[in-house]
Amino acid sequence: MATFPEYIAQNEERDGVRFSWNVWPSSRLEATRMVVPVAALFTPLKERTDLPPIQYEPVLCSRATCRAVLNPLCQVDYRAKLWACNFCYQRNQFPPSYAGISEVNQPAELLPLFSTIEYVVQRGPQMPLVFLYVVDTCMEDEDLQALKESLQMSLSLLPPTALVGLITFGRMVQVHELGCEGISKSYVFRGTKDLNAKQLQEMLGLTKPSAAQGRGPQAAPQQSFNRFLQPVQKIDMNLTDLLGNHCAHWCTFPNTGARIMTFIGGPATQGPGMVVGDELKTPIRSWHDIEKDNAKFMKKATKHYESLANRASSNGHIIDIYACALDQTGLLEMKCCTNYTGGYMVMADSFNTSLFKQTFQRVFTKDVQGSFKMAFAATLEVKEIGTGGTCQWKVCGLDPSTTLALYFEVVNQHNAPIPQGGRGAIQFVTQYQHSSGQRRIRVTTTARNWADAQTQIQSIAASFDQEAAAILMARLAVYRAETEEGPDVLRWLDRQLIRLCQKFGDYHKDDPNSFRFSETFSLYPQFMFHLRRSPFLQVFNNSPDESSYYRHHFNRQDLTQALIMIQPVLYAYSFNGPPEPVLLDSSSILPDRILLMDTFFQILIYHGETVAQWRKAGYQDMPEYENFKHLLQAPVDDAQELLHTRFPMPRYIDTEHGGSQARFLLSKVNPSQTHNNMYTWGQESGAPILTDDVSLQVFMDHLKKLAVSSAA
Repeated sequence: MATFPEYIAQNEERDGVRFSWNVWPSSRLEATRMVVPVAALFTPLKERTDLPPIQYEPVLCSRATCRAVLNPLCQVDYRAKLWACNFCYQRNQFPPSYAGISEVNQPAELLPLFSTIEYVVQRGPQMPLVFLYVVDTCMEDEDLQALKESLQMSLSLLPPTALVGLITFGRMVQVHELGCEGISKSYVFRGTKDLNAKQLQEMLGLTKPSAAQGRGPQAAPQQSFNRFLQPVQKIDMNLTDLLGNHCAHWCTFPNTGARIMTFIGGPATQGPGMVVGDELKTPIRSWHDIEKDNAKFMKKATKHYESLANRASSNGHIIDIYACALDQTGLLEMKCCTNYTGGYMVMADSFNTSLFKQTFQRVFTKDVQGSFKMAFAATLEVKEIGTGGTCQWKVCGLDPSTTLALYFEVVNQHNAPIPQGGRGAIQFVTQYQHSSGQRRIRVTTTARNWADAQTQIQSIAASFDQEAAAILMARLAVYRAETEEGPDVLRWLDRQLIRLCQKFGDYHKDDPNSFRFSETFSLYPQFMFHLRRSPFLQVFNNSPDESSYYRHHFNRQDLTQALIMIQPVLYAYSFNGPPEPVLLDSSSILPDRILLMDTFFQILIYHGETVAQWRKAGYQDMPEYENFKHLLQAPVDDAQELLHTRFPMPRYIDTEHGGSQARFLLSKVNPSQTHNNMYTWGQESGAPILTDDVSLQVFMDHLKKLAVSSAA
């Protein structure tokens, strides 16, 4: 039997699933007492090189309210050619194509190895990929030129059959016809008017003619897509000629995968989506304005973008936002466009930065088969034991790292025991349009043991996945932070942590020194400590747009990346040996070492005081100090590797002791030495941090005191 850490790693590798608990409490009451809910982090398109898609369609349970997919947990009667659904216990006949199956000749979907399996849907037409470019033209020439180059580059990466459309906007919105030979023709709309889908269809001539006109109902959409959406190979799309308010969704391709890529160079100052007036003397709203209810345009704009997002989502369309400006552009109001549709949100200072250019290029990364690593028009359905209905979500856009959080409720009553050795099963069914145009269905079926929390609390505690639990609780906290006051969210998080310590800690009442946490829980409080200080919950020093950007990525990245965002990784480079991971603590900041910190959004290299002095003196250029030259180069090489693989590309910071950008490091480390405990100054014990924040040590002392208190 594998240990729980091995079991967790295997499940993540094979199925892209991490549960907070890997043994489940068998009643609703006990589940609420566990504090951390039974929940899962699920990466629907986790990359698997050993998972070739199967060229036939899945076999479904015949019960209309179930429709679960045949899987390795089903009981099979090979003689009678029957299978029993493990979700609703319905007995089903195998289709005729399965006539040859036997114990020794099993189809792939019954093998435990294939708890995740992917099917290619054979019926229906293959749909082309649709890319609609929506471009803000109100920006500096240099920026616009850089953006044009990036767009031209992206066109060269698209498959020749992909359909491309272009909308540009300033004060007016221009929908460009691409089917005109030799002339440029566009439809112009006033940016201040909010038009609904029907009005737009009529104005653009996209309505279907009546059958009385003697033409089939298919004629108009086909003809209209020829005008506005053209295959890349048919147009020598010279964007420079075409580039001269907001995105008009015409419904030529309802329920079809499409990417609406929006490039924004500043905030909307016109129309229903405006976030700031056009008088330059008025600054865009800040957190302070929002708290004082002084953000004049915010509610109306948010409502406008939510209706756009819902419209795109119901059509299966993805909206990406690339916002490049030195000030805010309104991501706070627009965030629903990307968050509801599985789109990308990218924020940079200018379209002329490598941060934007390289990130945008990475959107078009291809897998070993030469297909884009992006899925279109995706839906996720979850089937569980004990529920007749199903739960289904439209996700629209997915990529191999998109990770969703799902929270489950145990509904079994306390007085209805689950039979000994019973298992709970969950099936995730992800349907999507592959970038090759095929419809595919990926099915993941997984099960966990039930346990009676009265008698088997030890086995439930041993099954705790503290990393997954930390991210799942953090996502709940971020969700609350969108609508609740910051201090209330922190209080809720603290209360949950204290309750978890009381439930699973080992201690004597009123004796904080006696408190012990088993290894399974030992890192969890430290994750909560760093989460409380993170930009996901602390808005101080971040604009509303920045907070929306950080939260967007935290809610879509996989577990490893999300953990780095909460608790950045710190490596030390010195003459004492190879680079080593060190504590994210002020005691790690020493004069004779270089630190490399990865916060996901930033890659920072920090040179300690002595190293910085040597560098200024130019020792690295002297032949006798070759080893110092290598020491300076090592973190740069490691940083480059991270910069080349991460999406979105992180900001690169090179700083030193006393440098203004050292604040990025000092704000992340645990302040174990501060100006308040001066006695350690002058010793080789790290750098004191000028802060009134409590350190992890003080946080833990308080936590233990509250957990063991009989008054709590």
